[in-house]
Amino acid sequence: MAPIVHGLEEAYEGDINFVYLDIDDPSTEDFKRYFGYRYQPEYYLIGPEGEVLNAWFGFVPPEAFMSEFDAALENQS
Repeated sequence: MAPIVHGLEEAYEGDINFVYLDIDDPSTEDFKRYFGYRYQPEYYLIGPEGEVLNAWFGFVPPEAFMSEFDAALENQS
């Protein structure tokens, strides 16, 4: 998944801020509790007010991310 996500990060540069958390790092415990961590990998699309717009678990085809990213960006306009 890393190559897909990094490719999406490049494609949406300047429009979407990608943040990576090392789930094995103890300092991410607050984030794990906040998001209800269940499975690795997990992906969250967070809106401008900090709300979770969508969540994905496991393998996700790039088109699934792209359609949600595009819809979120369109709704911000």
